[in-house]
Amino acid sequence: MGWIMSIILVLVLSACGADTGKSQQTQSSASPASPVATPAAPSTRTINHLKGTTVIPAKINKIVVLSAAYIDHLLTIGEKPAGVNNEVRYGGDYLPYLAKQLQGVTLVGSADKPNLEAILEIKPDVILVESRTAATTYDQLQKIAPTIVMGNEWQEYESDVNFWKKDILMIAEMYDKVDVAKAKIAELEQKVAKAREQIKTLPNKNMAYLRVREKNLQLYAQNGHPTNVLLYNDLGFTPTALTPKDKRVDLSMEKIPDINADFVLLETDPNANDFLKNLKASPLWKNTPAVMTNKIYETDSFWLFKGWGVIGRGEIIDEIMKIIK
Repeated sequence: MGWIMSIILVLVLSACGADTGKSQQTQSSASPASPVATPAAPSTRTINHLKGTTVIPAKINKIVVLSAAYIDHLLTIGEKPAGVNNEVRYGGDYLPYLAKQLQGVTLVGSADKPNLEAILEIKPDVILVESRTAATTYDQLQKIAPTIVMGNEWQEYESDVNFWKKDILMIAEMYDKVDVAKAKIAELEQKVAKAREQIKTLPNKNMAYLRVREKNLQLYAQNGHPTNVLLYNDLGFTPTALTPKDKRVDLSMEKIPDINADFVLLETDPNANDFLKNLKASPLWKNTPAVMTNKIYETDSFWLFKGWGVIGRGEIIDEIMKIIK
Protein backbone atom coordinates (compact mmCIF):
# COMPACT_ATOMS: atom_id res chain seq x y z
CA MET A 1 0.00 0.00 0.00
CA GLY A 2 2.92 2.31 0.68
CA TRP A 3 4.01 2.34 -2.90
CA ILE A 4 0.44 3.06 -4.10
CA MET A 5 0.21 6.14 -1.82
CA SER A 6 3.56 7.39 -3.16
CA ILE A 7 2.28 7.21 -6.76
CA ILE A 8 -0.94 9.09 -5.84
CA LEU A 9 1.08 11.85 -4.11
CA VAL A 10 3.30 12.35 -7.17
CA LEU A 11 0.26 12.63 -9.46
CA VAL A 12 -1.40 15.22 -7.19
CA LEU A 13 1.75 17.36 -7.00
CA SER A 14 2.15 17.20 -10.79
CA ALA A 15 -1.44 18.34 -11.30
CA CYS A 16 -0.97 21.25 -8.89
CA GLY A 17 2.18 22.34 -10.69
CA ALA A 18 0.38 22.28 -14.03
CA ASP A 19 -2.52 24.31 -12.66
CA THR A 20 -0.13 26.84 -11.16
CA GLY A 21 1.68 27.29 -14.48
CA LYS A 22 -1.61 27.59 -16.32
CA SER A 23 -2.84 30.11 -13.76
CA GLN A 24 0.34 32.19 -14.13
CA GLN A 25 0.07 32.02 -17.92
CA THR A 26 -3.57 33.11 -17.78
CA GLN A 27 -2.74 36.00 -15.48
CA SER A 28 0.14 37.05 -17.72
CA SER A 29 -1.98 37.01 -20.85
CA ALA A 30 -4.89 38.77 -19.12
CA SER A 31 -2.71 41.59 -17.75
CA PRO A 32 -0.34 42.76 -20.46
CA ALA A 33 1.84 45.81 -19.80
CA SER A 34 -0.48 48.82 -20.22
CA PRO A 35 0.83 51.58 -22.57
CA VAL A 36 1.42 55.04 -21.06
CA ALA A 37 -1.69 57.14 -21.71
CA THR A 38 -1.13 60.35 -23.73
CA PRO A 39 -2.56 63.36 -21.87
CA ALA A 40 -5.48 64.93 -23.70
CA ALA A 41 -4.85 68.36 -25.14
CA PRO A 42 -6.44 71.10 -23.01
CA SER A 43 -9.73 72.35 -24.42
CA THR A 44 -9.40 75.85 -23.00
CA ARG A 45 -6.80 78.43 -22.06
CA THR A 46 -6.89 81.40 -19.72
CA ILE A 47 -5.99 84.87 -20.99
CA ASN A 48 -4.99 87.77 -18.76
CA HIS A 49 -6.11 91.15 -20.11
CA LEU A 50 -7.26 94.62 -19.06
CA LYS A 51 -10.55 93.31 -17.66
CA GLY A 52 -8.98 90.49 -15.67
CA THR A 53 -8.87 86.84 -16.79
CA THR A 54 -11.03 85.16 -19.41
CA VAL A 55 -11.26 81.52 -20.43
CA ILE A 56 -11.30 80.95 -24.20
CA PRO A 57 -11.26 77.80 -26.38
CA ALA A 58 -7.82 76.34 -26.99
CA LYS A 59 -8.74 76.16 -30.68
CA ILE A 60 -10.37 79.30 -32.07
CA ASN A 61 -12.52 78.77 -35.15
CA LYS A 62 -14.25 82.14 -35.33
CA ILE A 63 -12.99 85.43 -33.97
CA VAL A 64 -14.48 88.92 -34.22
CA VAL A 65 -12.04 91.83 -34.10
CA LEU A 66 -13.01 95.43 -33.36
CA SER A 67 -9.67 97.16 -33.91
CA ALA A 68 -7.60 97.88 -37.02
CA ALA A 69 -4.42 97.05 -35.11
CA TYR A 70 -5.60 93.59 -34.10
CA ILE A 71 -6.83 92.86 -37.63
CA ASP A 72 -3.29 93.59 -38.85
CA HIS A 73 -1.89 91.27 -36.16
CA LEU A 74 -4.21 88.40 -37.08
CA LEU A 75 -3.44 88.64 -40.78
CA THR A 76 0.28 88.82 -39.98
CA ILE A 77 0.18 85.37 -38.36
CA GLY A 78 -1.97 83.96 -41.17
CA GLU A 79 -5.35 83.98 -39.44
CA LYS A 80 -8.46 85.49 -41.03
CA PRO A 81 -11.13 86.92 -38.73
CA ALA A 82 -14.79 86.00 -39.12
CA GLY A 83 -15.95 89.54 -38.42
CA VAL A 84 -14.29 92.98 -38.31
CA ASN A 85 -15.31 96.54 -37.57
CA ASN A 86 -15.80 98.92 -40.46
CA GLU A 87 -14.13 102.31 -40.75
CA VAL A 88 -16.66 105.11 -41.03
CA ARG A 89 -14.20 107.57 -42.51
CA TYR A 90 -13.62 105.17 -45.42
CA GLY A 91 -17.27 104.81 -46.31
CA GLY A 92 -18.09 102.16 -43.73
CA ASP A 93 -15.97 99.49 -45.39
CA TYR A 94 -12.73 97.63 -44.71
CA LEU A 95 -9.59 99.60 -43.92
CA PRO A 96 -8.15 100.13 -47.43
CA TYR A 97 -4.67 98.69 -46.93
CA LEU A 98 -6.12 95.43 -45.57
CA ALA A 99 -9.18 95.26 -47.82
CA LYS A 100 -7.82 92.66 -50.24
CA GLN A 101 -7.04 90.18 -47.46
CA LEU A 102 -10.40 90.77 -45.78
CA GLN A 103 -12.67 90.07 -48.75
CA GLY A 104 -15.68 88.05 -47.61
CA VAL A 105 -15.26 88.89 -43.92
CA THR A 106 -18.46 90.12 -42.26
CA LEU A 107 -18.58 93.79 -41.26
CA VAL A 108 -20.03 94.25 -37.78
CA GLY A 109 -20.36 98.00 -37.35
CA SER A 110 -17.79 100.45 -36.05
CA ALA A 111 -15.52 99.91 -33.08
CA ASP A 112 -17.38 102.66 -31.22
CA LYS A 113 -20.83 101.29 -32.09
CA PRO A 114 -20.57 97.58 -32.93
CA ASN A 115 -23.56 95.81 -34.43
CA LEU A 116 -24.32 93.30 -31.68
CA GLU A 117 -26.85 91.38 -33.78
CA ALA A 118 -24.33 90.90 -36.59
CA ILE A 119 -21.75 89.65 -34.10
CA LEU A 120 -24.29 87.29 -32.52
CA GLU A 121 -25.07 85.77 -35.93
CA ILE A 122 -21.40 84.89 -36.44
CA LYS A 123 -21.35 82.91 -33.17
CA PRO A 124 -17.71 83.75 -32.46
CA ASP A 125 -15.49 81.84 -30.07
CA VAL A 126 -13.68 85.03 -29.05
CA ILE A 127 -14.07 88.79 -29.47
CA LEU A 128 -11.05 91.16 -29.44
CA VAL A 129 -11.50 94.83 -28.53
CA GLU A 130 -9.44 97.76 -27.29
CA SER A 131 -10.16 99.69 -24.10
CA ARG A 132 -12.09 102.47 -25.85
CA THR A 133 -14.63 99.97 -27.19
CA ALA A 134 -14.75 98.09 -23.90
CA ALA A 135 -15.68 101.27 -22.04
CA THR A 136 -19.15 101.23 -23.59
CA THR A 137 -19.92 97.70 -24.80
CA TYR A 138 -17.82 95.18 -22.85
CA ASP A 139 -20.69 93.74 -20.82
CA GLN A 140 -22.86 93.29 -23.91
CA LEU A 141 -20.06 91.69 -25.93
CA GLN A 142 -19.12 89.40 -23.05
CA LYS A 143 -22.64 87.95 -23.15
CA ILE A 144 -22.08 86.93 -26.79
CA ALA A 145 -18.61 85.39 -26.44
CA PRO A 146 -15.48 85.60 -24.25
CA THR A 147 -14.20 89.13 -24.84
CA ILE A 148 -10.52 90.07 -24.55
CA VAL A 149 -9.63 93.74 -23.96
CA MET A 150 -6.15 94.22 -25.36
CA GLY A 151 -3.51 96.93 -25.43
CA ASN A 152 -3.29 99.62 -22.78
CA GLU A 153 -5.81 101.88 -21.19
CA TRP A 154 -6.77 104.34 -23.90
CA GLN A 155 -3.82 106.57 -24.87
CA GLU A 156 -1.56 105.36 -22.07
CA TYR A 157 1.07 103.94 -24.41
CA GLU A 158 3.11 107.07 -25.14
CA SER A 159 6.20 105.99 -23.21
CA ASP A 160 6.22 102.40 -24.48
CA VAL A 161 7.61 102.24 -28.02
CA ASN A 162 7.15 98.48 -28.28
CA PHE A 163 3.65 98.03 -26.89
CA TRP A 164 2.27 96.92 -30.26
CA LYS A 165 4.62 93.91 -30.17
CA LYS A 166 3.07 92.77 -26.90
CA ASP A 167 -0.34 92.83 -28.58
CA ILE A 168 0.63 90.69 -31.57
CA LEU A 169 2.41 88.18 -29.31
CA MET A 170 -0.68 87.94 -27.12
CA ILE A 171 -2.86 87.18 -30.14
CA ALA A 172 -0.28 84.71 -31.44
CA GLU A 173 -0.37 82.89 -28.10
CA MET A 174 -4.11 82.32 -28.54
CA TYR A 175 -3.33 80.43 -31.76
CA ASP A 176 -0.09 78.72 -30.65
CA LYS A 177 1.74 80.83 -33.24
CA VAL A 178 4.16 82.80 -31.09
CA ASP A 179 7.09 81.58 -33.21
CA VAL A 180 5.36 82.86 -36.36
CA ALA A 181 4.77 86.27 -34.78
CA LYS A 182 8.37 86.52 -33.57
CA ALA A 183 9.63 85.67 -37.04
CA LYS A 184 7.45 88.37 -38.61
CA ILE A 185 8.60 90.94 -36.05
CA ALA A 186 12.22 89.99 -36.74
CA GLU A 187 11.71 90.46 -40.49
CA LEU A 188 10.24 93.90 -39.86
CA GLU A 189 13.10 94.85 -37.54
CA GLN A 190 15.60 93.95 -40.25
CA LYS A 191 13.66 96.16 -42.66
CA VAL A 192 13.68 99.03 -40.14
CA ALA A 193 17.41 98.64 -39.52
CA LYS A 194 18.18 98.71 -43.23
CA ALA A 195 16.06 101.83 -43.75
CA ARG A 196 17.59 103.52 -40.71
CA GLU A 197 21.10 103.02 -42.09
CA GLN A 198 20.10 104.71 -45.33
CA ILE A 199 18.40 107.58 -43.50
CA LYS A 200 21.59 108.09 -41.44
CA THR A 201 23.46 108.93 -44.62
CA LEU A 202 21.14 111.83 -45.45
CA PRO A 203 22.85 115.21 -44.97
CA ASN A 204 19.59 116.68 -43.68
CA LYS A 205 16.75 114.67 -42.20
CA ASN A 206 14.43 117.08 -40.41
CA MET A 207 10.85 115.88 -40.79
CA ALA A 208 7.42 117.37 -40.09
CA TYR A 209 4.39 115.10 -40.11
CA LEU A 210 1.22 117.08 -40.89
CA ARG A 211 -2.38 115.93 -40.92
CA VAL A 212 -5.02 117.83 -42.86
CA ARG A 213 -8.37 117.50 -41.13
CA GLU A 214 -11.80 118.67 -42.18
CA LYS A 215 -11.39 122.10 -40.59
CA ASN A 216 -7.81 122.42 -39.40
CA LEU A 217 -4.18 121.44 -39.86
CA GLN A 218 -2.28 119.48 -37.21
CA LEU A 219 1.40 118.86 -36.56
CA TYR A 220 2.13 115.45 -35.09
CA ALA A 221 4.43 114.92 -32.11
CA GLN A 222 7.53 112.77 -31.71
CA ASN A 223 5.65 110.39 -29.40
CA GLY A 224 2.01 109.67 -28.63
CA HIS A 225 1.28 107.43 -31.62
CA PRO A 226 3.06 104.36 -33.05
CA THR A 227 3.46 105.99 -36.47
CA ASN A 228 5.28 108.95 -34.91
CA VAL A 229 7.49 106.58 -32.91
CA LEU A 230 8.33 104.66 -36.08
CA LEU A 231 9.39 107.84 -37.90
CA TYR A 232 11.39 109.56 -35.16
CA ASN A 233 12.53 106.76 -32.84
CA ASP A 234 12.90 103.70 -35.08
CA LEU A 235 13.87 105.27 -38.41
CA GLY A 236 15.78 108.20 -36.95
CA PHE A 237 14.28 111.27 -38.59
CA THR A 238 14.89 114.52 -36.70
CA PRO A 239 11.85 116.46 -35.46
CA THR A 240 11.61 120.11 -36.44
CA ALA A 241 11.79 122.96 -33.93
CA LEU A 242 7.99 123.22 -34.14
CA THR A 243 7.37 119.50 -33.57
CA PRO A 244 5.92 118.89 -30.09
CA LYS A 245 7.29 116.08 -27.97
CA ASP A 246 4.22 114.17 -26.79
CA LYS A 247 0.93 115.49 -28.19
CA ARG A 248 -0.08 116.77 -31.62
CA VAL A 249 -0.94 120.44 -31.91
CA ASP A 250 -3.13 122.54 -34.18
CA LEU A 251 -1.01 124.56 -36.58
CA SER A 252 -2.26 128.01 -37.48
CA MET A 253 -1.80 129.34 -41.00
CA GLU A 254 0.58 132.00 -39.68
CA LYS A 255 2.92 129.28 -38.40
CA ILE A 256 3.10 127.36 -41.66
CA PRO A 257 6.04 129.35 -43.11
CA ASP A 258 8.04 128.49 -39.97
CA ILE A 259 8.06 124.80 -40.84
CA ASN A 260 11.74 124.27 -41.51
CA ALA A 261 11.84 120.64 -42.62
CA ASP A 262 13.72 118.67 -45.20
CA PHE A 263 10.74 116.34 -45.50
CA VAL A 264 7.12 117.27 -44.90
CA LEU A 265 4.67 114.37 -44.79
CA LEU A 266 1.13 115.44 -45.55
CA GLU A 267 -1.67 113.06 -44.62
CA THR A 268 -5.19 114.16 -45.58
CA ASP A 269 -8.40 112.83 -44.06
CA PRO A 270 -11.00 111.66 -46.62
CA ASN A 271 -13.32 114.52 -45.62
CA ALA A 272 -10.61 117.21 -45.77
CA ASN A 273 -10.23 117.81 -49.51
CA ASP A 274 -11.80 121.28 -49.36
CA PHE A 275 -9.47 122.36 -46.56
CA LEU A 276 -6.48 120.95 -48.48
CA LYS A 277 -7.50 122.87 -51.61
CA ASN A 278 -7.72 126.14 -49.66
CA LEU A 279 -4.44 125.37 -47.91
CA LYS A 280 -2.56 124.88 -51.16
CA ALA A 281 -4.03 128.11 -52.58
CA SER A 282 -2.80 130.13 -49.59
CA PRO A 283 0.24 132.40 -50.14
CA LEU A 284 1.44 131.35 -46.67
CA TRP A 285 1.59 127.73 -47.84
CA LYS A 286 3.18 128.60 -51.16
CA ASN A 287 5.95 130.50 -49.38
CA THR A 288 6.77 127.64 -47.05
CA PRO A 289 10.40 126.55 -47.69
CA ALA A 290 9.47 122.89 -48.09
CA VAL A 291 6.83 123.81 -50.67
CA MET A 292 9.23 126.07 -52.57
CA THR A 293 11.83 123.28 -52.70
CA ASN A 294 9.21 120.63 -53.58
CA LYS A 295 9.74 118.62 -50.41
CA ILE A 296 6.07 118.03 -49.58
CA TYR A 297 5.16 114.34 -49.74
CA GLU A 298 1.49 113.42 -49.70
CA THR A 299 0.88 110.04 -48.12
CA ASP A 300 -2.24 107.90 -48.30
CA SER A 301 -4.90 108.79 -45.76
CA PHE A 302 -4.38 105.89 -43.36
CA TRP A 303 -0.77 105.99 -42.16
CA LEU A 304 -2.18 106.50 -38.68
CA PHE A 305 -3.75 103.04 -38.92
CA LYS A 306 -0.71 101.44 -40.53
CA GLY A 307 1.57 102.30 -37.64
CA TRP A 308 -0.12 99.76 -35.37
CA GLY A 309 0.99 96.51 -37.02
CA VAL A 310 3.65 94.59 -38.94
CA ILE A 311 1.90 94.81 -42.31
CA GLY A 312 1.17 98.52 -42.07
CA ARG A 313 4.57 99.49 -40.69
CA GLY A 314 6.22 97.60 -43.52
CA GLU A 315 4.19 99.61 -46.05
CA ILE A 316 5.16 102.90 -44.37
CA ILE A 317 8.84 101.98 -44.63
CA ASP A 318 8.42 101.11 -48.33
CA GLU A 319 6.94 104.55 -48.95
CA ILE A 320 9.62 106.30 -46.89
CA MET A 321 12.34 104.64 -48.96
CA LYS A 322 10.75 106.04 -52.12
CA ILE A 323 10.58 109.50 -50.58
CA ILE A 324 14.25 109.74 -49.55
CA LYS A 325 15.63 108.58 -52.90
